[in-house]
Amino acid sequence: MADMTQSNSTTSPKTEKTGSISRFISATELDTRLLGMVGALLLIWIGFHILSGGLFLTPRNLWNLSVQTASVAVMATGMVLVIVTRNIDLSVGSILGFSGMIMGVMQAEILPQILGFEHWATWIVTLLVGILVGGAIGMLQGSIIAFLNVPSFIVTLGGLLVWRGGTWFVTSGRTVAPMDSTFRLMGGGTSGSIGATWSWIAAIVACVAIVAAILNSRHQRRRFGFPLRPVWAEYFLVALGCFVVVGFVAVVNSYPWPINIARNYADANGIAWPDGGLFIPHGIAIPVLMALAVGAVMTFIATRLRFGRYVFAIGGNPEAAELAGIKTRWVTVKIFTLMGVLCAIAAAISTARLNAATNAQGELDELYTIAAAVIGGTSLAGGVGTIAGAMLGALVMQSLQSGMVLVGIDTPFQRIVVGVVLVVAVWLDTIYRARAK
Repeated sequence: MADMTQSNSTTSPKTEKTGSISRFISATELDTRLLGMVGALLLIWIGFHILSGGLFLTPRNLWNLSVQTASVAVMATGMVLVIVTRNIDLSVGSILGFSGMIMGVMQAEILPQILGFEHWATWIVTLLVGILVGGAIGMLQGSIIAFLNVPSFIVTLGGLLVWRGGTWFVTSGRTVAPMDSTFRLMGGGTSGSIGATWSWIAAIVACVAIVAAILNSRHQRRRFGFPLRPVWAEYFLVALGCFVVVGFVAVVNSYPWPINIARNYADANGIAWPDGGLFIPHGIAIPVLMALAVGAVMTFIATRLRFGRYVFAIGGNPEAAELAGIKTRWVTVKIFTLMGVLCAIAAAISTARLNAATNAQGELDELYTIAAAVIGGTSLAGGVGTIAGAMLGALVMQSLQSGMVLVGIDTPFQRIVVGVVLVVAVWLDTIYRARAK
């Protein structure tokens, strides 16, 4: 009897360890799905680093990876809201291509006749026109879905074909180039980066913002009587956030300008060329800053504004949301309008990076955008999704693509891998939702 009592009261080390991990996650309120994605991303990075002979985890490749991820990450933030409401947008790649072509024609052919070449306002007018075009397309498609009750799959599938064809008709198939020099800064590159000093300033601002967000969250919890996180958990979250920010800035500042560009810079500014060469860090690329800014704004919209609450309410139960007085049709129109605007911003990044507007621009981006949102934890059943998860999903997708290029995998097989990853992500989401019930 005594032995039985002893056996029941004793906890195995494995159970204690599991309980400690659970308590830690519960105290810090970390998203387990997001943690799983981070783990998968690290495994992908380490795997490709080994297979590529040590080329993947280099400052140069990681810097390029961040730039390549930017445009899809921007669109993925909007795709989250679309999928959360149980809709889909298959036209994002075509809207990107059409908006990009309009912006290309504006700055290469129309505005030079009005303002002259390299006018300071060219990039502003171009970007505004592109955003208006993207927003108008999104509003049109959203109105058809909301008020004519045509399924979003059909409307956006039609949009995929219509706007891709429209891209060709704008210039009769011509590639438009070059772009305005200021506009090209949005594409990254040597000139499209903010340098080491401003990157560290941005890191400090980001860390201050993290601290302010944690303090504000604690204040709001205390104000409304919600349970507070332990103080150590708050410190841990601040330390983790700042570590990620500082680590990222340290990596991008480790990637120097190419030697020829650095030498030309030195000659133009009367700087003596040292024996070991001149080390000028790239710093954070402007398109990456744009993507992060869009992510922050979209997170605020999704979590802090009434519109965001309406979106998730519709996704959770459309009938109940409508009975509660939410104008579901107008919310749908706003979601697709916002999606169109984000496509235009992504088009600006893509066009600036290519220094040209092409007819093939944005092809298959709808696949990568949807895959990024789904891999990031957005449920196709609606009602569940995060902006941060979608952006991380975009990084996962681009890491797979970049890694396969470095390893030398053919393009057809790359598409096979992406398709398999998308199916597996949806399958895992199904399992997760089944267990949650």
